Amino acid sequence: MTTRKLEKAQWRPYLDALSKLLQAKEAEIEVASLDLGDQVQAEWLPLLGITYDPNDDVVEVALDGLDHMIYRPREIYLENGAGALTSLEIVDADGAKQIVKLKDELLLPAPH
Repeated sequence: MTTRKLEKAQWRPYLDALSKLLQAKEAEIEVASLDLGDQVQAEWLPLLGITYDPNDDVVEVALDGLDHMIYRPREIYLENGAGALTSLEIVDADGAKQIVKLKDELLLPAPH
């Protein structure tokens, strides 16, 4: 597992490109902060996309049935394992960590 920090100038182009590659992925979102502890916001929902809007200074994680907004993000870290992106950690303005874990969607064969 390797972790690297994504520079702010790369946020929008990287996340835009990543959204196109993340078809058939599911995501879990966990928020970790000293005030709240660890809270799971979403459990393994189909991922629709992840974007950064520099005008509003917000990262949006769009899941099936949920838009998770992270306002005034300070840092984004990428974690890779087995040659693929496994999670993103986005630190917001208050220092809370928003952890987006990724996994492949389970594709079942069509019924007979």
